[in-house]
Amino acid sequence: MSFSYFETGTQAPICLTWELTYACNLACTHCLSSSGKRRSDELTLLEIKALVDEWAATGVFYVNIGGGEPMVRPDFFEIIDYTVASRIGVNFSTNGTMIDAPRARRLAAMDYVDLQVSLDGVDAQTNDPIRGAGSYAKARRAMDHLADAGFEDFKISVVLTRGSITQLDRLQELADGYGARLRLTRLRPSGRGVDVWDELRPTTAQQRELHAWLLDHPDALTGDSLFHLNAFGESLPGLSMCGAGRIVCLVDPVGDVYACPFLIHPDFKAGNIRSDGSFSEIWARASLFDQMRTPTVAAGGCASCTAFDVCQSGCVAAKVAAGTALKGPDPECVRGAAPSLPRFTGTPLPVIAGL
Repeated sequence: MSFSYFETGTQAPICLTWELTYACNLACTHCLSSSGKRRSDELTLLEIKALVDEWAATGVFYVNIGGGEPMVRPDFFEIIDYTVASRIGVNFSTNGTMIDAPRARRLAAMDYVDLQVSLDGVDAQTNDPIRGAGSYAKARRAMDHLADAGFEDFKISVVLTRGSITQLDRLQELADGYGARLRLTRLRPSGRGVDVWDELRPTTAQQRELHAWLLDHPDALTGDSLFHLNAFGESLPGLSMCGAGRIVCLVDPVGDVYACPFLIHPDFKAGNIRSDGSFSEIWARASLFDQMRTPTVAAGGCASCTAFDVCQSGCVAAKVAAGTALKGPDPECVRGAAPSLPRFTGTPLPVIAGL
């Protein structure tokens, strides 16, 4: 299904990602925000509450909270309580290391709160080289606490790599065993992911296998991050276009507003809520968002492709990191139209103009 009526943007973001902190007690090799250390100029609790008030007034109905590890903030529960009391639902991503039995019970008792525990393999041998030694056991312990507390339908979030993509059936069984839902997301060459993209990204054959698996498992969640697979033929459920700056944006720990949570890049910063007006003003008037809300036109290798309408040339974030034309093919184009890419070395590649 095409969602072209979203191309010109919505009154408020439908999917608003809110990074509370870049502090993290893990150092995952593919972390899109290169998290680890806390920024000294993070938004204060008063600033955060004012931002939540603004979102409530403009009709934001839920936020995706991440980081970093959001539970590292000592005021995490106060922020969650305030957000929910403002009638904004919360979904937050966690590595699970800080979820003990009492916190699991507290989370399970909260209305309008959902969470996803990150896991990058069905076993420690697959997960721990990416997320750190002992991280698999800690994530499983968090899931045990959540299940014991009666937290229904929490998510197990998996970034698809060459290792995890061979374990889809087993990952689904793991989720089913907890009464949880499996959420699969695309590996992007953002943040530290630049350094491991060549090594970890699925092969074209695996992408085809993934497409077939998703068609057979329509209940699996994807966060609309895999629409480039639609070019194989049958379209997957969900959004078939890049929502960056149209229905999606990110607010980072210091109040910078970016077009996409996978694209923390100076060229895609729309403004800062401390210096460039309110969030609502940035969302409505930022010149970057005006540009991104111009309907996409096929270019380059996409111009003659019959699959353009169902993949819309793929992921802007992946193109930026790869240094390819923004209106050209996705660097993982499954039709073979992707340009030849240099091997990533960890050095940011130049963005080729095209927006």
